[in-house]
Amino acid sequence: MTSNSDTDTDIRPFRIDTAQADLDDLHDRLGRVRLPDAIPGTGWEMGVPVDYLAELAEYWRTTFDWRVWEKRLNELPQFTTTIDGQNIHFLHIRSPEPDATPLVLTHGWPGSFLEFWDVIGPLSDPRAHGADPADAFHLVIPSMPGFGFSTPVTQRGWEPTRTAGAWAQLMARLGYDRYGAQGGDWGSFVSQALGHVDADHVLGAHVNFLPSDPVGTPAELDRLSQDDKARYERNRRRWDDEFAYFLLQSTRPQTVGFALADSPAGQLAWIAETSRNGPTTLPAAPGGAVDRDLMLADVTLYWLTNTAASSARLYYEVAHSDEASSSSYPLHSPTPLGVAVFLNDSLLPIRAVEERDHIVHWTEFDLGGHFAAMEQPELLVGDIRTFFRELSR
Repeated sequence: MTSNSDTDTDIRPFRIDTAQADLDDLHDRLGRVRLPDAIPGTGWEMGVPVDYLAELAEYWRTTFDWRVWEKRLNELPQFTTTIDGQNIHFLHIRSPEPDATPLVLTHGWPGSFLEFWDVIGPLSDPRAHGADPADAFHLVIPSMPGFGFSTPVTQRGWEPTRTAGAWAQLMARLGYDRYGAQGGDWGSFVSQALGHVDADHVLGAHVNFLPSDPVGTPAELDRLSQDDKARYERNRRRWDDEFAYFLLQSTRPQTVGFALADSPAGQLAWIAETSRNGPTTLPAAPGGAVDRDLMLADVTLYWLTNTAASSARLYYEVAHSDEASSSSYPLHSPTPLGVAVFLNDSLLPIRAVEERDHIVHWTEFDLGGHFAAMEQPELLVGDIRTFFRELSR
């Protein structure tokens, strides 16, 4: 689906420059939040608790400082370029190690390029972080079409395979002939698709999300071990209980976009709900799954760029794509695949049903969740290093 007709191949430096009026408007809206009622004694079973959201929204209004994050982010080399008619924003961090391996990192929803904040230094400059400089990577971290600064989206059809084609063009445009791919959530699908559409140039793909099909025949279930059956049932329960947002964004992303584009508290609750891992791990709270300020930086990025609807449309595009009706989606490829499984991920892969010959690396961690780069950056970095080190043997 990738066009070769682009005539604008320039790579343009980019800086974040938020208008103060936009921040004033955000703070004003947060000061006038109208909260829903709640049944006393209920927790997260019906959604985000009112007292939790009220406290977090007040912290966002009075304490969180977007200008601090804007300054930090502008210290990183950011660019935009046009590929397949789409504006693409990306970070490009060259390692001080000249022989570093190029690596494209792809986020998912409700994430952004900010997901990789804590892994940028260790991956690009391992020497400075007490690790082997042979494990260094040149990092390319794009914003998915419709996310953050990769806007506006003016065409239909931006699903993971088309995005992978754009990433292949981006890496070629940057002069990288051989490179690796890594991603979680939708970034996992994009990374795997890269191994299909650009197999001659992709060294390997490492993912920290590989959901096994939650539907199986009785005969298939009978062949699973007791542990795998328990994992299958756990996935099924989670799918039934926690994935209403998936159905909504796959069918009516524009409708939910109105509410999220008009209410920062609504946008905050929508992302907080999906950032939670399991019944006891709260996002953006002391000791929680995700650092409070990092998550609020991500939410602020969604708000300031007004990308609630455009990012949600990814689900619709996938649900209505030709690949979605095929049993081979995401596209399988001969490119070596590495899998990191974090215990509290939303859906866990079942190794026995992942009949993919190109899986050459599989690690199970007894902690962490869906946002591994934000929750367990050291473990994720270590597994990425191990996977690509193994490929060079």
